[in-house]
Amino acid sequence: MMDNATQVLWQYLDERGYRGRAMSPEHIHDLYEAVEGRHARGDLDEEFYQQQLTGFSYVPPAELPDPVSLIVVAVPAPQVRVVFAWQGGRFPLIIPPTYVGYRATTRRVVQELAAFLEPWGYRAAATSLPLKTLAVGSGLGAYGRNNICYVPGMGTFHQLVGCYSDFPCAQDQWPGPTMLPRCEKCRACAQVCPTGAISSERFLLHAERCLTFHNEREREFPAWIDPSSHHVLIGCMQCQRSCPENKPFLSWVVEGVQFAEDETRLLLQAPAIDQLPGETAAKVSSLGLTAGWDILSRNLAAVLERGRGL
Repeated sequence: MMDNATQVLWQYLDERGYRGRAMSPEHIHDLYEAVEGRHARGDLDEEFYQQQLTGFSYVPPAELPDPVSLIVVAVPAPQVRVVFAWQGGRFPLIIPPTYVGYRATTRRVVQELAAFLEPWGYRAAATSLPLKTLAVGSGLGAYGRNNICYVPGMGTFHQLVGCYSDFPCAQDQWPGPTMLPRCEKCRACAQVCPTGAISSERFLLHAERCLTFHNEREREFPAWIDPSSHHVLIGCMQCQRSCPENKPFLSWVVEGVQFAEDETRLLLQAPAIDQLPGETAAKVSSLGLTAGWDILSRNLAAVLERGRGL
């Protein structure tokens, strides 16, 4: 009976274009070790750890304190093109797949799973676990040499959602993290990485050099970053664009909002969202990037400077 229910769950996800895996919550320990264990051994750059890896919780939520499964879902997601008018020109900037609408995607998918499971008598609740680690540990995806999660049929063009559930796993899936076989001989991403974060001496990314890290960091860019490296509003797409695994998805770009020149000028001043005119605030909100516009303003200025727009 439970095997049948599990198959129905996977069919439900497939019909929506999603991919999923379920596993025992015992693997929370594996997730903890992958982050906190590495940190304790000194394998992680301290600043990167403090900025990116301290917001996880390895404790189930109060509404579902005794889960019997973890479910991780990959949802297809495109690049989003946002256009900024400046000094009589148009500057189209790409936002990578993992950013736009991520919180909305998480809410929607958890609600969909909860609604699906309710007639069976089961519940679902969102997690604050390291989802990339969960996805590759469960076998849903695999690590690329760029340390990004690749999911079959999606490449890196996806958003990950995790949830706790009291829905029993018909079969616990945890093969552990794997590397894409293609990465054993391919060096495409390492060759185009603008900051040398992908090296040949180890598979683990030099996160402290990654442009994504610096594009999300609340500081000025270090002097060693070549100004010509700046090309996106947040994150970085260089390694993903060069990857052969992503070739089928590279043209998947949806058009986002367009900012008039007076709006661009205002955004370069890094105002709080509640200080923006209503229409401009709505555009920013539509991107799901309302937190920390000061960071995005700095990134925007760097790209415009590269294009000699400033």
